[in-house]
Amino acid sequence: MSDLAVPFPDDILKIVHRTADEFAADVRLASAVEWYRRGLVSQGRGAAIAGLSRADFIDALSARKVDVIQFDPADLDEELKSAR
Repeated sequence: MSDLAVPFPDDILKIVHRTADEFAADVRLASAVEWYRRGLVSQGRGAAIAGLSRADFIDALSARKVDVIQFDPADLDEELKSAR
């Protein structure tokens, strides 16, 4: 995995009451959840970004009210037509 330096205000860790490692984990999880929500990454990739198992990532998605199963309505229509 690559490292990336992102500037934050000097007092951010005090504000959010987190250690640097906890804050980094929070940022990775928040990013992975948002990218999954937008359809940019899969569950597996999101879990890897967040440093979680896929099951734990699914739990994190659910806790944040993000749909665990994503589908394109057009794809669903095609699936339903082919199932008939």
